[in-house]
Amino acid sequence: MCEKHASNVPCPAEGPQGSRRRRVWELSHACHCPLVGVGLPLGGLRKLVEKVTGGKVLHDDYDIHVGTVSECALRTPVADAVQKELERRYAQHVQRFRAAKTTEQVEAMWEAAVAAGDVAGAFWAGLSHPRCTTALEEKMCRDIHMVQHQAGACARADINKFNAVVADNARLEREVARLQERCNLLGQEKALESERHDSQLMAARAATIARDGDVQALRAELARLQASIPELDTRERLAERVAQMEAREQALRAQLAELKAARAPAPVQEADAAPEPIEAVPVAMPVRLENRSVLCVGGRSSSVPIYRNMIERVGAQFAHHDGGLEDSSSQLDASLAAADLVICQTGCISHSAYWRVKDHCKRHGKRCVFVDNPSVSSLVRGLQEAATEETQPG
Repeated sequence: MCEKHASNVPCPAEGPQGSRRRRVWELSHACHCPLVGVGLPLGGLRKLVEKVTGGKVLHDDYDIHVGTVSECALRTPVADAVQKELERRYAQHVQRFRAAKTTEQVEAMWEAAVAAGDVAGAFWAGLSHPRCTTALEEKMCRDIHMVQHQAGACARADINKFNAVVADNARLEREVARLQERCNLLGQEKALESERHDSQLMAARAATIARDGDVQALRAELARLQASIPELDTRERLAERVAQMEAREQALRAQLAELKAARAPAPVQEADAAPEPIEAVPVAMPVRLENRSVLCVGGRSSSVPIYRNMIERVGAQFAHHDGGLEDSSSQLDASLAAADLVICQTGCISHSAYWRVKDHCKRHGKRCVFVDNPSVSSLVRGLQEAATEETQPG
């Protein structure tokens, strides 16, 4: 070590001095300010100074920075602490710069670090390198000065962006709070609505259970009543039979009224409407028509007494319906129900009466003879045809 080193005076950087790396107090004073400012964070620098001084430093960050830069001009306890901290913190950068054997290589590695934005460790490793000349040292200080300007501009831009983000975040927080309040209100409304629906559902279920209980009670009462009435089905069938007998009785009463009316003297008929004489047509009726009810549907009204006389001559009961011309359709149903044999004169009835006669006879299996010509001779032939069909076997 030279005499100036012994007296804590740094030697001037006059060029390469072998392979020994330079210490922080051996650098030019112009390097100390950017080196301390870039290489050591403010918080770490304050702890370092407090550790060296053994007490809490009450100065602000600027005073600590200025004091440390002044201390680095000589080999002082603070300078030794800064030297050790830089070596510890940037050991990897120092190791990487050991590969540089010439000043040009050191400069190239420094420029690459500046381009990559990794300047703190490279600044210390390059300044302390044994091949760092005065010119390279000056260049590095100029570069780090511009880097600090750029970093300040970026920091200001980042601060502006940060402030904008903080403002936007505050706005979003207010919006989130408003939406959260709205969601809470909606949740409360939905909860009240759900409770109302639950109560309505419970009431509906209770009503359903009560109705089912009433239905079961009514079914049990019905079963008890049915069990208390013996032969209920038989009674229902008898009631239906009584209704049918009443309908037949009404039909018979109507036939009786017609018979009484037929006993009156027949009106004089015109020459062109004179009925055919009964005696002109031989009538051979079987005994099986005796005590049978024969219904004649249709025919001329003036011929009804002749039809009645002819039917009653063979021992049968006579009934007549005009086929819907004047008599009601309900009376036709009663007459059909009471008849054993139906003579339908198709030329003198309505279409509705024709289909009702045909349907009733088909459903009840009654004999029905259809006569096209409403004359006495046609009626006689119809009766003979019905008598012939009944006498045939099967």
